This record gives sequence, C-alpha cells and structure tokens, in this order.
Amino acid sequence: MNKFLNSILKEEVQDFIAEHENEDVQKLLLKRKTVHGVTAELIVQQLIGRRKAKTKLPSWYNTKGIIYPPGINLEQSSSESTAKFKSDLLLENLPKGKCTGVDLTGGFGIDSYFLSLHSHRVEYAEPNQKLLEIAKHNHQLLGATNITYHHTSAETFLAHTPEKFDFLYLDPSRRKATQKVYRLADSEPDVVALQSEFFNKATHVLIKTSPLLDLQQGCRELRRVAEMIIVAVENECRELLFLLSETSSQEPMIRAVDLKRSGEVKSSVSFTLDEEKKSVVAFSPPLTYLYEPNAAILKAGAFKWIAQKYQLKKLAPSTHLYTSDQLLNFPGRTFKIVRFVKADKKLKGLFPNGYVNIISRNYPLSVEDIKKKTGLKEGGEQFLICTQDEKEKLVMVAERVN
Repeated sequence: MNKFLNSILKEEVQDFIAEHENEDVQKLLLKRKTVHGVTAELIVQQLIGRRKAKTKLPSWYNTKGIIYPPGINLEQSSSESTAKFKSDLLLENLPKGKCTGVDLTGGFGIDSYFLSLHSHRVEYAEPNQKLLEIAKHNHQLLGATNITYHHTSAETFLAHTPEKFDFLYLDPSRRKATQKVYRLADSEPDVVALQSEFFNKATHVLIKTSPLLDLQQGCRELRRVAEMIIVAVENECRELLFLLSETSSQEPMIRAVDLKRSGEVKSSVSFTLDEEKKSVVAFSPPLTYLYEPNAAILKAGAFKWIAQKYQLKKLAPSTHLYTSDQLLNFPGRTFKIVRFVKADKKLKGLFPNGYVNIISRNYPLSVEDIKKKTGLKEGGEQFLICTQDEKEKLVMVAERVN
C-alpha cells in the first residue's frame, strides 16, 4: 500500500495530475500505458477524483497531495457541506470538544474528518485496507490528529470494543454487487440487525441513508428515533438522516434543511407527523404570489403544516403550491404571477426567442409534452407554471421573486 501511495505522491506525478485535470481521460488511456511509472488507469482515477472534488470537496481539492479512491467510493462519500452539517447536528446534543465517537463506516473519511474537528477523539473503522490508508493519508495532510484507525468491520468493532462512546455514525453502503438497494435491512452493514448493540456502545447514533428511503419505513425499522432530517443542498435532496437517542421516547421530529454549497443553512423547519395530520389548510385559486416549498420540505411531507405555519392558501389537495396576496419570506421558490394564458402555439410569441422556464405540477402534461405542444424551449428569465386548483387547469406566466 505504501508503494501505491508513494508512486502517486511523486512530485512529477502530482504535477502531471494538476496540469492535465481537464484532459479527456479516454484519450489519455489510449495514448499512454503509464505516466512516470504509474499506470494510466491510476492516473485517470486521480483525475476523475480531483474533478469531482472541486465542487463536492473543495478542502480536499485545494490541498496538495490528496489521494482519491475509486469512483464508487467517492460517489458514496458525503459532500463537504453535508459532512459539516452532520458534525454540527451531533454536537447540538453533545459537549463540543469533549465527546468521543466512532465512524463505523469510515470509507473515504469525509465524515470522520469533520466529526473529528469538534470531538476529543474519533475512531474510524473500515474493512477495506486500501481505503483506510488513503483516508489516513488525507487526514494527516488536512491536519487531523485525533482519529484512530481500525482495519475492521462495523460488526466486529462493536462486538469487541469495551468502551461506551458519545456517538456512533454509520453510512451503510446501498449497493450489493452492482445493484442499488433502498431498504435499511438490505444495506451493508445491516443497521437494523446491528441496532440491538447501539445503545450498549453509545448514547447517540446518527445513520445516513438514501434520500429515496421512505421516512415512515425507516422509522418503523429503527428504534428510539429522536429526529428524522432531510438534507438538501441548493434545493436538491442529498441525504436522509436518522438521529437515535437512548433517551428518546416521544414521536420523532422531522426536520427539513436546505443548505448552501458552503454548508451554511439556508432554511430549516421542524414539525411532527401529528402536527401535519392536525393542520388545517384553506384552498384558493392563485392570488398575487405563488410559493413552491423546497425539495426537503416536499420530501418531508409537510403539505398542510407548511400552509398553516406561513398562513398560506393551497391551490388544491394534491397541488403542493401555495398562494397569498402579501409577499412572505418562504423556504422555497417564490413567484409573482404576471398573467394567465393558454398552453398553445400562440404562447411562443410572449417570450423572447421562445425561451421560458417551464414548471409542471399536478398537471396532465409533462414539461417535455408542454414544450412539444407550444414550441417553447427551456431558458430565459420568465417562468411558465402549469398546474391546477380545485376547479380547473391553470397556465400562468410568472417572475421569480426569490
């Protein structure tokens, strides 16, 4: 393993990777078998990793000498923004700088690193020796000195450690062979089977899952869930987190969070399923302003609660768009309605060069169908919102407010 690291870390190899970051990797593979004694395949692995890290992991990208793992490991790792958020989330309930914890699915080491920044000590467990060495090397470059490394599985670590920690963190693999899986019991490690050990070893447990997992299914499979957190980055759902606590006995909170790429929280709302069920919503045709909740809120299912909280009217029971005459600060997109129109070929003349941003919500035609019917193209400054209220189908020209 040291031979592998040393070969990649040679100055001439690092210079080549930096200089050829944007090169066509397929052409590189055809042109060269080796680069300064390193196989072209390994060089391509580093080039692809570096490109992905530029936006996903800027601290790694901007640190000279970082080694990147195979693409699948980088794809499954957390982004820098979501890793920062998870570290802050755990520390809401734990003593900052004094707590100890375990990353039971260490992987590329992104979460381990950010957890270590505010912890006294973090244990990293990973059965893949090569991945462990890469993570350890990178952590050292980034200045992490309080991480201890264990070449072992989550199951073995839990079975043999005598210590009780403040937290456990797990990001189970959602792949078996080449197939993606979505049930928690199908992931590796199987967190459903492992949970009988969790509170023998820690007071808090944070589990990262696919954003495609159903919240209520996850809550049924796991015990002592204190909070379910949907994490979006710039309005794209990235992670669904389950925070478990040994003292949790009440209905779990649901938190919908939208982050900036920097990790800063743009918006965060919290509610319970019971609050959603009991919320009362009024319906109305579109008024002056139209609101679309961000992706995290929609995933959370806060369809009635969000209307009641912000004193908005909903267009229809199955139309998750909201309206008001007064402009409100809302966690999502806000539009001002310009006019009502018909979805036909005449629409094209309303927009410069035929470009408009098309939104279809609870409408019988998809965006592609609307483009074919009207001859419009995606783009420009204005929006065409196609939807329906309780009485009729609606097509509106709108401007984005925020």
